[in-house]
Amino acid sequence: MPRTRFESIGRYTPEAVVSTEELVAKLKVRRAPDLERITGIKNRRVYDSHPDRYECSFELARRAIDDCLARSDYAADELDIVISTSITRFRGKGIFCGAPAFAQMLGQSIGATRARHFDVSNACAGMITGVLVLDRMIKAGVVRNGLVVSGEQITPSAETAVREISRPYDPQFAALTVGDAGVAVVLDGRGDDDDEIHYVELMTVADGAEYCLGMPSDSSNGIALYTDNRAMQNPARYLQGIQRMETFLKENGRSWESEKFDYIIQHQFSRPLAEYISHMVERHFDTLMPEALDVLHEYGNTASTSHFVVLHEHLAQQKIPKGSKILMTPQASGTVSGHLAATISRLEA
Repeated sequence: MPRTRFESIGRYTPEAVVSTEELVAKLKVRRAPDLERITGIKNRRVYDSHPDRYECSFELARRAIDDCLARSDYAADELDIVISTSITRFRGKGIFCGAPAFAQMLGQSIGATRARHFDVSNACAGMITGVLVLDRMIKAGVVRNGLVVSGEQITPSAETAVREISRPYDPQFAALTVGDAGVAVVLDGRGDDDDEIHYVELMTVADGAEYCLGMPSDSSNGIALYTDNRAMQNPARYLQGIQRMETFLKENGRSWESEKFDYIIQHQFSRPLAEYISHMVERHFDTLMPEALDVLHEYGNTASTSHFVVLHEHLAQQKIPKGSKILMTPQASGTVSGHLAATISRLEA
């Protein structure tokens, strides 16, 4: 069976920076929550809205692909498959694409003429879901390599929130944490002890499906994000994911100690909540956690791209030594939890 690996990674984040302080200052609410303290998010990147440079989801994804392929041994026409995992699928201002597949349009734009293509949608666990599917396809011998990509132009939901929030606790407050980004990764089956995706597992608890909804606004023409944070973010839900990982490790003859993770990357939604989940894991497994990596302070929650924005940023800063073992853990709407474990040596940013 082939051993899958991350062969290359690319990222694009817009140049424009908007601070949490700026966003909150625009709200009509007198006593707005201290969002920066609650989340740890100081800034986020926001798409260029100039008509000649408009950075929609497609453009963000395309630029990330270009960066990824510039570091890859594969040319676009050598890719076997392209998988797009964006939540947002804007191609142009206000144009949300349901069909054709975003993956098809992106593949055609880069000249991936022989590649199969399809879209996957799984909220903020989208890119990890795409990696899971491609990992299985490579191991099954269906394809030899492939590209997983996401472009998230999600800050229009923050623009809607700024216009519409009118009370101290509002379901659109989570929209104020988001930032725009594009990320792409190439996977192939040429892994070894220094470069390998060890496993990818996800679990969905469907009774949480309505706790976070991206949809047209109830009050205007904008796109909105409605989140019931009290119902979605609670210890019982976190524990479900922790227990599922414990079961997976036991079923496969593993333990937390035997995995020897060097770093953990959690979903980028709130630093205090991520630290709280880490404390729960420590208590459950009775062990210390690996070093946590994040980019919350400067990039915020970049939706389905978030784990790989973190990975790329720390690779770019040369803060991840070759041979490091990374654990990624999503916390996504749906409700989705899980774990991706990989050893990386080849990746550069």
